[in-house]
Amino acid sequence: MVETPDIKAGIAKITGRITSPNDANNDSVFVNITVPHPISGEFVKYKAFVDRSGKFSIDVDVETVISLIGLHTSLNPEKSLLVKLTSGGVTNIDIAYNSGFDIENIDIRPANMTQNDMTRGIDVIGKMIESRPDRAPKPMYNKSTADFLNHAKTVLSERLVILNNDTLISKELKEVLSKDFHLFLYKAHVFDYKDEMMRNYRNTNKDKNENPDIQKIDRSYYRFLKDFKLNDPQYLNCFTFHEVQLEILQNEILGLPEIGESDIPSWLASVKVILADLVGFDDGQYYDILAANAYGRQLNEEVRPLTEKQKENIVNYWKEGEIAKILFRKNQQIVELDKFKSPAVVNEISSVPDDKIIETIIAKHKGKVVFIDLWATWCVPCLDAMKQFRGTKNELRHKDIAFVYLTNASSPRKLWEEKIKGIGSEHYYLKDTQWEYIMNHFEFKYIPSYLLYNKEGVLINKFSAFPGNEKVKEMINGLL
Repeated sequence: MVETPDIKAGIAKITGRITSPNDANNDSVFVNITVPHPISGEFVKYKAFVDRSGKFSIDVDVETVISLIGLHTSLNPEKSLLVKLTSGGVTNIDIAYNSGFDIENIDIRPANMTQNDMTRGIDVIGKMIESRPDRAPKPMYNKSTADFLNHAKTVLSERLVILNNDTLISKELKEVLSKDFHLFLYKAHVFDYKDEMMRNYRNTNKDKNENPDIQKIDRSYYRFLKDFKLNDPQYLNCFTFHEVQLEILQNEILGLPEIGESDIPSWLASVKVILADLVGFDDGQYYDILAANAYGRQLNEEVRPLTEKQKENIVNYWKEGEIAKILFRKNQQIVELDKFKSPAVVNEISSVPDDKIIETIIAKHKGKVVFIDLWATWCVPCLDAMKQFRGTKNELRHKDIAFVYLTNASSPRKLWEEKIKGIGSEHYYLKDTQWEYIMNHFEFKYIPSYLLYNKEGVLINKFSAFPGNEKVKEMINGLL
């Protein structure tokens, strides 16, 4: 049973035991937990280490009475489980692995989900994401937006067949997963029309060097939002919900105003003028959640605490309600982070030859260890890595090290300017040729990718994918 969630600022405890045929290695086993926060608008990740007997225990912040969270262990990181938590409650999950580190048995107390829902829920989302039709890609870049939106509906229906044909997942969870996949598919392929049409052109056209004439869209394009029925509180159980909310808040074509220090009723009135016809309603809990997410965007993206005026506006509107409690709890965490945040410095480097970019950056930080991060605003693993690394970066802030971040035009300039406020340190917005040279020269295939130079300007290490705080900290400390 997957209940409809109510908003609540709470804490849930997760306990359990992890066992395998080789329990001698328990000292290095850990449990990773991902908790969606639909009100403050982020994923929060926790790590719980397992003791010698295989036991673990951790408290996590939750924002709804019932929360669906993701859980996996270091014994099999590829196998994630869906687990239901109750605010103020304790959920105990015992996982037994076989010698091949496949899950042999799960015992959960209270027994609030079936084992099939726990083990198959995330897997079936993955199958729908990876599913491809037997037919060749269909050109859409030269069709109308109405044709494309109809095509997107067809793709959604075809992929949902995979979920609907799974006879082992409960009807209640299927309803949540269906909503979640709908959000995921449209966030990935529909929201950014121009980007998707360029991708479609490359996939369906032999001459990939031409720039096709992609039609411009206006707000009416986003009429597909009505199909979601976003006032349904069940979206609070969806992992992708807060990501779609962020897409809506920062979408330049929709043009929603930033909440800033506006009083909430006035901000909502201006938002409804834009959104009401597109989403199909002008009242309901959805708008309160969107307002909370607007504050969350400031807190999470910029790592900037609420002003006194913003706090006053929150209290005037939500009084002592649960949304106010959630925002103030999150704000207190950001106040602590803000103490250590360095300002973001934007460096101009467009006139520097492609093959001299890294040399120029290293020269600026002569006598320091230099850690270079290649990232993009759309790269979820990049952003996750930065969030994980915040604590370690704070520990190193007084040492002889420069943290440098490189991106290119695949990151929308305005969005990049917002995000770097929360990152701090040194930033470069490279031309595409500069970016391509660096990626090719260092043989990087994807991002995030990293370069580590010692104080003499010698490249000591290069790697892709964030290996974890401890490994990076060890690399850096070895050079200080």
